[in-house]
Amino acid sequence: MAVSAENDLIQRVLDLLGCHDHAAFLRRLAGWHESLGFGSMATRPEKVSRWKRGVRPDRYAEVAMAAMLGVPTEQARTMGWPHWLRAALDDDQVLLTAPWTAAGALAALDHLGRPDAMDRRAALFSGGALAATTLANWAAASPATAVLVSGRPRVTDRTAALIEARLTALRQLDDEIGSAETYALARAERGSITTVLRTRSYSEAVARRLFSAAAEASRICGWCAFDSGDTAVAERHYTGAARAAASAQDPVVTANLFAFWAMARYSDGDTAGALDYVEEALRNARRTGSSRMTAMVHARAARAYAKSGDLRASRRAEDAAYAAYDRAGHPDDEPACVYWVSRAELHSWAASNASDLNDPRRALTRYAAVAAPHQDETYDEDAYPRSRALRLSREADAHLSLRDVDAAVNTADRAVRAMGGVASARGTTVLTDLRTKLRAHQQLPEVREFLDRTV
Repeated sequence: MAVSAENDLIQRVLDLLGCHDHAAFLRRLAGWHESLGFGSMATRPEKVSRWKRGVRPDRYAEVAMAAMLGVPTEQARTMGWPHWLRAALDDDQVLLTAPWTAAGALAALDHLGRPDAMDRRAALFSGGALAATTLANWAAASPATAVLVSGRPRVTDRTAALIEARLTALRQLDDEIGSAETYALARAERGSITTVLRTRSYSEAVARRLFSAAAEASRICGWCAFDSGDTAVAERHYTGAARAAASAQDPVVTANLFAFWAMARYSDGDTAGALDYVEEALRNARRTGSSRMTAMVHARAARAYAKSGDLRASRRAEDAAYAAYDRAGHPDDEPACVYWVSRAELHSWAASNASDLNDPRRALTRYAAVAAPHQDETYDEDAYPRSRALRLSREADAHLSLRDVDAAVNTADRAVRAMGGVASARGTTVLTDLRTKLRAHQQLPEVREFLDRTV
């Protein structure tokens, strides 16, 4: 017997949501039904069975289902039942079309939490047009409000603070074990926060903190994906983070998100999109009053300009980064997410800019400044093995550009030791590129020995 269109589409939606039975699907739908002000909804499993046989859901259930699946109500009305379900099944439709509201942010977070959501149509999230679209929607986004539902447990400020503390630990854990291991932990953390947002009651202030935490968890996921070499997957996570951050209306998480997203954009060749994100990041960084945050965003701008070959603009942004950092206070007085920003880090970025602008001598001068003692801070390189390995790899490349093969091999050897067990595709790629360049000098014994030892 042929399978009806309703049966096939609804079952595919259940599979997409990870709902293994009708009851699980209806419980999730009932939450949306209630959150939209439609009241309680019966969750007897036979309701879905009737829909599969061709019975159309009532108007309120259908509107709630469209909201849950991130399909605009007008689109669902135009396409008609059950055909509009195809829109929900079109890969990342939720991330691209869900309304910029708290409900839309939750739909995006739910979508990103699905096991198979990361394996689809990367091209949707690799174009420069995404920056303009995101920022246009961002300006019109609606902030989160209180959710007070009778019978639901109440989330307190203490709960929000505990979640924030876990994110602080997760950021620092990434420094220790690398992005590959941290990625799964960050996704699990985001899933937990999403569940709290979906199933608990909370005040408006707590709602903002929870959405801020969800945005930061998704930002960490995006960073991990980017550091693991998958920019398209990073874009998905950053898109979900942007929706959550818009609901949070938190300038700290917003500035941090767009600064990291800018790095993904300029690394993928989209310097214009990167600078659009930098502008939004800088606007929010200034609202935070954080000198470290502002310095970090200016440094991102300098990297984007260097990637585009604009020497003057890159130098101006570098100067702005140093000037902002000169006003920085103790790290404990700054937002927790910029704990890693230091003068040494600014020197390292400036060195990368010089290399991108074909000035290896200036790059080496900046790299030398990284290791120099600074009166205003203590920089512990051992705490950031991935950053150290990347810096040393790029420093070795600068030596090689100046035909100082001995220094290049010596520095490359230190980079390999620094990487240790930290998983980072970026670090591995830089080292691989360096080994390729060194092969041109493999007639030298020290080069051959290094290449043999680092296969």
